[in-house]
Amino acid sequence: MVKIIIGIVALTVVGILVFKAIDPKQETAGGNAPTALVDDSKTISCRISGEISRPGTYKCDINSTLGDLIQIASGETSNADGLAYDTTYVLQQGLEFYIAPKYKADSICATDPIVKFNVNTASEEEIREISGVGSAIAKAIVNYRVSGNSFKRIEDIKNVSGIGNATFEKLKNIIRLRDE
Repeated sequence: MVKIIIGIVALTVVGILVFKAIDPKQETAGGNAPTALVDDSKTISCRISGEISRPGTYKCDINSTLGDLIQIASGETSNADGLAYDTTYVLQQGLEFYIAPKYKADSICATDPIVKFNVNTASEEEIREISGVGSAIAKAIVNYRVSGNSFKRIEDIKNVSGIGNATFEKLKNIIRLRDE
């Protein structure tokens, strides 16, 4: 009986090695996160989440744009806020993108728009008017812009002093990059 178990384990290991040898560049995506597979020497890997049809980590050609990544991920949902991302943004290795919603998740018919501010143009006072944003964060965002920086993607808010992942999680649905 022990010999049979050892034989099965050995065959399984050999099978895995054979399949890995057939396609050594194959990546396995965790959970529901699909992965597009392409030649690694000419690709970069980026993650996309939020209001996207198939969130996950994807390999894209070098010089691909966020629009290309969205297309690879089967497009955005009908609740995606087109003012919160720039499809012409050129991807770089390892970047993550969050596609923010237009409407509140608790809205049954999705008709209650989320009150947002334009992170590139809003004044300190306008930013403070948004629920959950204090004066320190509002001031830091304006100071970041005044020092010559702009926000090309909503994740860039994490470059502002005092804004880390926890604060980003609070802000990610109330940020826009441009006005209508």
